[in-house]
Amino acid sequence: MLKFFFNAAPNPMKIALLLEELGLAFEAVPVDTRKGEQFAPDFLAVNPNAKVPAITDGETTVFDSNAILLYLADREQKFIPHVTQAKERGAALSWLMFIASGIGPFSGQSVHFRQVAPEPKAYALNRYDFEAHRHWTVLEKHLSQHTYMLGEHYSIVDMALWGWARLLPFVLGTGDATWTQYPHTKRLLDLVNARSAAQRAEAFKAKYTFKTEMDAEAKKFMFPQNERLNPS
Repeated sequence: MLKFFFNAAPNPMKIALLLEELGLAFEAVPVDTRKGEQFAPDFLAVNPNAKVPAITDGETTVFDSNAILLYLADREQKFIPHVTQAKERGAALSWLMFIASGIGPFSGQSVHFRQVAPEPKAYALNRYDFEAHRHWTVLEKHLSQHTYMLGEHYSIVDMALWGWARLLPFVLGTGDATWTQYPHTKRLLDLVNARSAAQRAEAFKAKYTFKTEMDAEAKKFMFPQNERLNPS
């Protein structure tokens, strides 16, 4: 049976949504990253990069959220243009990788430098906040002309975006004003949230409890780079 290694962060939630959309049976394997479970030998054998999500499908292992989306969509031949549809496939891959290489990293760094980085951080926060807004503005402009990311067809690209869009006011630190600036992103978010699969994905997440405290132990596991700042 397919195994799904996850926590409640944006990237694993993309996979939870697709699994619900596809109606696939799977074994849930929670990985509490604030407790350091991502560094357990058994998990490192699945993903040597010590990140969630990851899946195993028989003898096949796939890690990185957008790689998993693509793998499962191709396997089931749903929610992704077929390889013979070159124009549509090209657009799907382009936007999927844009989310993987731009939206995810810059949104994550925007949160990091706004919420947890020590001072001085003005330069870093300005850089990542600017780039996060720039990437979301690219998507907002695109969605002003399309119902979904691939036009009129719901796809894994929308699922990839949904994972982060759910948290956009927190990501950007803009609160209620977020959706005034990004109304078409909110429209897409509402479309996806209305789907029964999205509601099941949120309910699935709620079955599991992960550590929420960002105490010294959690910081050690979440930000191991800080150990280099401490003289031995």
